[in-house]
Amino acid sequence: MRSALAQSLVDALSNSQFENTADAGGRPQGPAVLSTAHHVAAALAQRDLAPGEPVHLTVAGRLPDLGALLGIWLAGGCAVPIHAEASTSTADMVRKSTAARFSVDVDKLHMISEAAPPLRELLSEAALIIFTSGSTGRPKGVVVSDERLAAKLRVLARLVNLVHSDVVLVPLQLTFIFGIWVSLLGLMAGARLVLEPKFSRDLIAQRLEERASVLVAVPSMLRTLLSNPGLHAPALRMVLTGGEAFAAGLARTVQEAFPRAAIYNLYGLTETTSCDFCLAPSDQPDGWGTIGSPTEQVTFRMVAPDGKPAAPGTPGELQIHTPFMMLGYLDDPALTRSGFSEGFFRTGDLARLRPDGRVEIVGRIKEIISRGGNKIAPLEIENLFCEHPDVVSALCVGVPDERLGEAIHVVIVPKLGSALSVETLRKWASARIERYKVPDAIHLSDELPVGSTGKTDRAAVARMLPDR
Repeated sequence: MRSALAQSLVDALSNSQFENTADAGGRPQGPAVLSTAHHVAAALAQRDLAPGEPVHLTVAGRLPDLGALLGIWLAGGCAVPIHAEASTSTADMVRKSTAARFSVDVDKLHMISEAAPPLRELLSEAALIIFTSGSTGRPKGVVVSDERLAAKLRVLARLVNLVHSDVVLVPLQLTFIFGIWVSLLGLMAGARLVLEPKFSRDLIAQRLEERASVLVAVPSMLRTLLSNPGLHAPALRMVLTGGEAFAAGLARTVQEAFPRAAIYNLYGLTETTSCDFCLAPSDQPDGWGTIGSPTEQVTFRMVAPDGKPAAPGTPGELQIHTPFMMLGYLDDPALTRSGFSEGFFRTGDLARLRPDGRVEIVGRIKEIISRGGNKIAPLEIENLFCEHPDVVSALCVGVPDERLGEAIHVVIVPKLGSALSVETLRKWASARIERYKVPDAIHLSDELPVGSTGKTDRAAVARMLPDR
């Protein structure tokens, strides 16, 4: 039986009325994607791919990557995206975890193991296994349901309303749920996708000038893009952002740079098939600094450390219930069970419900800094410094300290040409927050460290700091 996702994509790509599907070389995107898909599906069928069998998919920000993804689904397999530039250790970890026999790179099929993988009931209805970083450093294989992802895409189509005349600029990796669902939605809408293998400020600026109408980027990319003035985006009508905190100061900067573009701040997890909350244009600017309200069929609650409901306005763990939930973590039922509480997924994010009904993320439970017995959320410190008119971005982390337990370190990226000093920033912060929250050390830097998905990497801050 053809999967729900595969059927939806084939139907959309077969629609001859789409007007804007040519790639940069003038070739129609829909037929090209379908051709790759049918080639890959036939090759896998010839090798007797079992239903739900995991297949590694090499991705590098190319349109044919999406054709290969569809081909795996047409063949009844479960795709496991791996970036073409993944380290040897990462690739080996994925191979060991999945025990896959096959790897697909565009339209080429490679056998990577002679032995058939174990039969897994969890994969019988799966579309994807996406490996995400865990708090322990061990990646987790999130198993995404075919039918649930197809249903979530229908929700997202109503939420962001891509149309066939759009040119959708996606400088996100296709190992990242954000990049995957936006690209699939673009194909299904008949829009022209412009995938970029790597983020480059100059290249994205060029694509915007070439009349991209939708920009998809994590906040770190937006900060870099807007670090220099003079962007020209004559056709830009929508900015989709998510994946990390979208501070109010950055939101204002984006709106000033693109006054005719609707900004959607999206919050979600791979485990919940993404986009559980949205701060829509109609909620701005009042809602800036929040993740807005839940999307269709999502309910939530805030839970205090004792397991009871958090008091109104008091931070608690954000827990989410949705019919679009993951099927589980690959080969780890104990971790799957621990990720849920009474049917709600435990996000690990600390959040509070504001009086206006919007949800505000205040930090990560496992990132809370304990300084001299006081608990400090790094996100609060970052948001504070991002309000400074001469600060582009900030990243805060707790660093082990013999006297305090943990000391507060913050890395600041100043605006070009500013005369910021550490002492000026310290005095500015001291006038705005409690004394125990003022950073013990402030470091000025040209940029913040980012991880493989383009998001800021808080764990890397400690590694970039000078020896203490």
